[in-house]
Amino acid sequence: MGIRVMDNETKIKTAMYMLMSIINDTAVPRNIRRAATEALNQLRNPKLTPGVRAANAISILDSISQDPNMPINTRTKIWQVIAILETVRD
Repeated sequence: MGIRVMDNETKIKTAMYMLMSIINDTAVPRNIRRAATEALNQLRNPKLTPGVRAANAISILDSISQDPNMPINTRTKIWQVIAILETVRD
């Protein structure tokens, strides 16, 4: 039996922290910050299970990740957030 590296709540908190850095970056276009805020709100929703919260956030971030106006470093951060959230399971 292996030790779990990070539990779901830790993964979600990490993703939330990374999203906050995108939201607070004024160099990021407004529509991308808005999508990051929507994803953050999904992750904060206490009515849903961790897996559903992560899936909802991934859906929002995935739709914005191909935006041509997105700075490269922001796109990398969004991909990192998606990668973390993809490991969240109920």
